[in-house]
Amino acid sequence: MDIAQLNERSKEIFKHIVETYLETGDPVGSRTISKVGGIDLSAATIRNVMADLEQSGLLISPHTSAGRIPTDTGLRLFVDGMMEVGNLTHSERESIQGTCAATGRVFEDILSDATKALSGLSKCTSLVMVPKHDQTIQHIEFVSIAPDKALVILVGQNGTVENRVINLPAGLPPSTLVQASNYLNARLAGKNIDDVKNQIAYELSARQAELDGLTSKVVEEGLAVWAGNDVGSPASLIVSGQANLLENLEAAEDLDRIRGLFDELEQKKELIRLLDLAKDGRGVRMFIGAENNLFSLSGSSLVVSPYMNGANKVVGVIGVIGPTRLNYARIIPMVDYTAQVVGRLL
Repeated sequence: MDIAQLNERSKEIFKHIVETYLETGDPVGSRTISKVGGIDLSAATIRNVMADLEQSGLLISPHTSAGRIPTDTGLRLFVDGMMEVGNLTHSERESIQGTCAATGRVFEDILSDATKALSGLSKCTSLVMVPKHDQTIQHIEFVSIAPDKALVILVGQNGTVENRVINLPAGLPPSTLVQASNYLNARLAGKNIDDVKNQIAYELSARQAELDGLTSKVVEEGLAVWAGNDVGSPASLIVSGQANLLENLEAAEDLDRIRGLFDELEQKKELIRLLDLAKDGRGVRMFIGAENNLFSLSGSSLVVSPYMNGANKVVGVIGVIGPTRLNYARIIPMVDYTAQVVGRLL
């Protein structure tokens, strides 16, 4: 449903119901709404409007309560069309900036501290997707370790050294590894693995690369293992503040929901795939409840924003996860600002 389909009276009542629910977590009844200043309607009229909103799929009546709470669809309508996003206080900005900006630490430490700052301020669980291979490359080398295997050594410009083992085509002469190393090193300067992979893929498909068939296979295998195509090297996930999810539980079903969410956090591969989708756009994105299959059972929401490196390229995603009853107006600018701070530090 579009917000334009609601008349002014329905909008006002719906807005108050959602805001009250987000603040208290309790179902909202007509008597509560009738006491709100500015709404000069009888409880009976309000009940009729609430029934219409329920018929439209924006509200639901939990259990036998006379009150209503917003559905996931209703929350989405409110967040997209009616909510006024707040501003961070000066102390909140300084807290995020100060926690992230300490010097002398590696990339992962900055991101880990960013999630701690975010979970502390939001009182939610925070998470960040860490790209594995965004660093600028200095050197790559193929070293034979068996007739059918080679060690691919990658040296980053920040001094980090990582390696992977790849399979080699049968009957590969030693000169092929040297040729593959030279070919890649001539194209690596100032680039990361994804950039190099795209360029090499184009050259190989356009037959512009002066390589024989065996050397081409070695180059492709080496790039694939570093670009994260193999199952052993996905992007990693840092999660902070899981204990926040255990606070303010009021019913047994709440505990069951949180247990389900913990299970989902353990299934990091699926969560990383979801976060990877958020990298496609700029700005804050939200996944509310059943809008995504990953959170359909636990009734959770995810608010995330991509962060960029110094080349203004999106390299990861940071955000918070919690029950659908989040203070979205406060969480959205908090996530957005943290992503901006991380991007500046990178």
